[in-house]
Amino acid sequence: MTNALKAIPAYLSPARCTYTPEVIAPVSSLPSLDSTIRHLYVHVPFCPSICPYCDFHVLTRRAGLVEAYLERVETEAAELAARYDIDLDTVYLGGGTPSFLRDAEITALVGSVRRHLGWGKVENTLEINPGTVNPERAALWRGLGIDRASVGVQCLDDATLKFLGRTHDSAQAKAAVTTLIDAGFRVSGDLITAVPGQPLEADIAGLVALGVGHISAYTLTIEPGTEFARRGVTVEEDDERAGFERTEELLTAHGFDRYEISNYARPGQQSRHNLAYWGNRFYLGLGPGAAGHYPAAGEAELLGQRRTNPHLHEWLTGAEGEAQPIDAEEYVTDALFMGLRVQRGISLSDLTRRSGLDVESRYAKPIKANLARGLLALEGDTLRATPQGWWALNKVITDFLEG
Repeated sequence: MTNALKAIPAYLSPARCTYTPEVIAPVSSLPSLDSTIRHLYVHVPFCPSICPYCDFHVLTRRAGLVEAYLERVETEAAELAARYDIDLDTVYLGGGTPSFLRDAEITALVGSVRRHLGWGKVENTLEINPGTVNPERAALWRGLGIDRASVGVQCLDDATLKFLGRTHDSAQAKAAVTTLIDAGFRVSGDLITAVPGQPLEADIAGLVALGVGHISAYTLTIEPGTEFARRGVTVEEDDERAGFERTEELLTAHGFDRYEISNYARPGQQSRHNLAYWGNRFYLGLGPGAAGHYPAAGEAELLGQRRTNPHLHEWLTGAEGEAQPIDAEEYVTDALFMGLRVQRGISLSDLTRRSGLDVESRYAKPIKANLARGLLALEGDTLRATPQGWWALNKVITDFLEG
């Protein structure tokens, strides 16, 4: 299977958010490799229930676990602050279901981040389950400095929501989005496509009508170890591709720009936090299972380090996570994998300057082969994935990894 929505590394797991366009550098320009870290992802692993398609590190809350989590967050935030130069533009509270935290708990979590790491100057995002929203809670979240809501709508059809194991219904989803917009949030709606029997056209029309400025649309995938996998649920590749293509047709007709494989935005509403990932920028990972991209700590032969925290119970003990050093070739393939997700593509001259490798020469073979297949396009020195290349992006990147 070469679907670009499959086999994404954990550290590329997309978060959804928005930004004001005047503060964003062109997507084709890779970030400076200075040591300042400007983005933070905080993982909140607790959920009211586990969806049958979910393979993230999540669990239901038990007595004492949230309290222990908050204590460890305070400690880890202080450790990160002591280790790195940090000047945050974005903060993203993901999960799990961060909005499932009680009012005092989310207040404590935000307080720990602010005390030790600061707060995002551009945007601060909270992932939200529709069933956790009311006007009072929305006002609390805004008062904490959160200005962006990523809402797990998934679908606006009650039968499909039941199949997906969601605990909210269509009416709750619509009410949640309306409440958050009224409270002053910039709102993104998540949508799952290629679900058997799903009324996709009605889902998209309904979500657009609610007034969201950004939509993240992902095809349903059945991952090993999930409840759907144990039940033998399957999704045909033809259905995945049909949903993938029909979603673009419908959302572009509604005035949304498909600026990344799975993300669509109205003008000025593209995802700033995701652009940090897709631009191969440094970011902090705080919490159990959280991934981060860090400077190389003075090691001349390396351009950075990826580190993934252990799961909750091990993380609570202070255990170190997995670390992956990044040399020049790994930096380039990471940057290509992420940058080719974005419609504007990636500048090969910028990538050469950042990595120290002559990228166009070093990767001439896979570039030429994928240009010939129609999976990539080269305009000037900007390399882009074509629509066909987006669907087959994993295969394209495998070609680069094999040289």
